Parts: sequence; C-alpha cells; structure tokens
Amino acid sequence: MFWNNRAALAVAAALLATSACGGNASVPSANSAGNVVSQAVGAAHDGSYEAAITPDAVDHTSILKGLKKTVLIGSTVDPTNGDTGPRSIHIVGSSKGLLKQGQLLVCNFADKTGAAGKGTTIEMLDAAPKSKPTTFVSDSRIEGCDGDAISAADNVYASGLTSGVAVKYDANGKYQHTYKAPIQEPLGDTDAYCSLSYIPENIYLGDGKTGSIVKWSINGYGNPKELQAVTGFGVNGGTGWDALGPSGIVYNGKRIGNYKCTDIVYVADGVDNTLVAIHYAGNLLVKDEIVVLPGGKTFKCKHKKVTCASLVYSGSPLDAPVALTLLPNGNLIAANSKGNKLVEIAADGTLLATKSIDKSSIPHIFGLAAEGKNDKDTVLFLTYTKNNSVYELKP
Repeated sequence: MFWNNRAALAVAAALLATSACGGNASVPSANSAGNVVSQAVGAAHDGSYEAAITPDAVDHTSILKGLKKTVLIGSTVDPTNGDTGPRSIHIVGSSKGLLKQGQLLVCNFADKTGAAGKGTTIEMLDAAPKSKPTTFVSDSRIEGCDGDAISAADNVYASGLTSGVAVKYDANGKYQHTYKAPIQEPLGDTDAYCSLSYIPENIYLGDGKTGSIVKWSINGYGNPKELQAVTGFGVNGGTGWDALGPSGIVYNGKRIGNYKCTDIVYVADGVDNTLVAIHYAGNLLVKDEIVVLPGGKTFKCKHKKVTCASLVYSGSPLDAPVALTLLPNGNLIAANSKGNKLVEIAADGTLLATKSIDKSSIPHIFGLAAEGKNDKDTVLFLTYTKNNSVYELKP
C-alpha cells in the first residue's frame, strides 16, 4: 500500500440587485482559523427559481472516516503517446458517443518523460479494478491538461495550464471551440447545472495567473462570453505542479422542490488555505462582481442581494489544497498538496475528518471525484501521480 492507514432571467435579477443593493459590501470573516461564516446574502428573485444559501440540511456524518478500503483502479498512462501525471478527474454522468456512464475521465498533466505542464491527453477508464486507459483526446491545444468538466449534454470542457485556454469537445472527442481571454493560466474547471428549465448551464474555471473565477454559459441561456466574474484569490506564481491559486472548483446544484436550486460554487484557495462558497453563482453577470480581499476571508460584492461569497473554512489542517470534491451528503473533501492529506469539511464549516494518503513532501494528489446515493455507499476516486494511477477509497 502507498498510504498509511477521492441569461435573460439573470439580467432581471441583476437589475433588481442594482436597485436594491446599490453599492459594495463586505462579508465579515470568521473570527479565527477554522471557523465558519454562513451569511444570508439575500434571495435572488429572478422569476424562475430561488437559490438557497446552503443545502437544505447539513450532514455532520463523516464519509472519509468510513472509507477503509483502498482499490487500485488502473494506470492513466496514455497508450498512444505515453503522457503521465493524472490531474483532474470527473465521472461520466450518461452514455453518449465514446463516453459511457460511470466511466472516469482523467487529464494527463505531464508528458511521457514526466515533464510537468506538457501533457496533452484525456483518458477514459472504467471505474473498476484492472482498468486500462483509452485515449479520449490527444490535442496540443490543452497542453498541461488540468481540467475535464463534463456537461449535461456530454460535451467535455478541457483546460490547459500551459496553453492558457479551455477547449470544448463533443462526446466523441471532436474539437468544437476554444475559450481564451480573460483566461490565462487555468487551474481546472467544473460544470454547473441544476436541471431546472430555462436556467443557464455554466462552466466555472479557476485562473492561477489572475486569481480569478471565469464563467460562461453553454446551453443557450445566460452569457456565453468568457467573464472574469470573481477576482482576488491568492496566487503564488508557481509553475507546473507547484502552481497554486483558486482550484478544485466544484458545484452544488441540488434541486430543492420544483423551483429552487442550491446554486453554490465551492473553491479551494491553495495560497490562503481557505474554502470559499460563491452563492447564487449563476447570477454573476459583470466583471469582478465579487472581489476576494487580501487574506482570502472577506469579500466585496457589487450586488450582494443577488450573489456574494462567504468563507466556509480557513487554516489548518488545510495546507495548500489543490483538489476538491462534493460528497452526495453535501460535505466537501479537499486534497492538500503539502503533506498529501485529505480533509473533510461539512457545508457549515465543521471539520469532520482527515486522512493521510502519502507523507511524502512531493505533492501526489491533484484530482478527486465522489459518487454514491447515501452516506453508506459513497466512494471516493483520486488521482495519484507517484505511480500515474487512479485509486478508489470505499467502505
């Protein structure tokens, strides 16, 4: 074993916010490291749905403590060009084209020599032991591949730290479109879809150069143009595996009844060691609508009654987190790049558990993905760069 013990509706909302809010406001920080902030930033009355500040219930059951078994899924080394360095990982939601429901989609960040930021491939693996990787995409446009979000329509949105762009592919891996400025150094991305009619489906991308969150709509509603919606997250100017900033982006779009959606984007800030929640994220409409103030714990929001941010958690045991996943019960698990430790935190900021995966000083865990229907059957997949593999943690 390698460890010791995974649109138009919004425009109306923005107009309402302008009249109702009329200025900037700061969300207070937690009093000390590890405390939670859970401000109600107001209801978004857009005529279609109301976004909830947090999930309808907070579950303090630790999933991580119950993940006792470690299963090797398989290698991610690309069979065509030898790319290595598995980074982002996502679970395919439905079958279409080359994609099969339940498969794992993994970005390779390094080339066959192990050179960081030179990988250009995305692999498909079955979520079962002894799986063999199959190339989904091999494309220099995603050099330094570190993001492979999958949309509801089974398109894949890949990002490349080195190439400085995001690229859309169809379910057969065919190139569709390139997204550029204001994207400069993407640190991964996520799809955000809450399955309500006439609501934008968005891609959110963290940028390690500008410390920003870039978003755009992909389903015919909302703004399809790349927008620097949030700015001010910490960045360290690092390269390759050492680049830190807003990463591990994950979306909670849980439906609550017929007209409500949680609509929260969570972000891990690897520089300030924080977890941040962006509330009513679908309502972000203008440049720098939310500004993260120095230290990463307070926020200036242009239209706080429509969208704002809050601090979920800060400080130890978070230590340069780079990956983040949302569990079915609403808890979050972050992966530290320093010390290779997993940290589980409830949506209200309660620290629930930690698990050491690898005590090496070299970071090895850069991708997490969870699935399950309840607390007892949830499993966690993680990428492990030391041997270029995916592992599953299970009860």
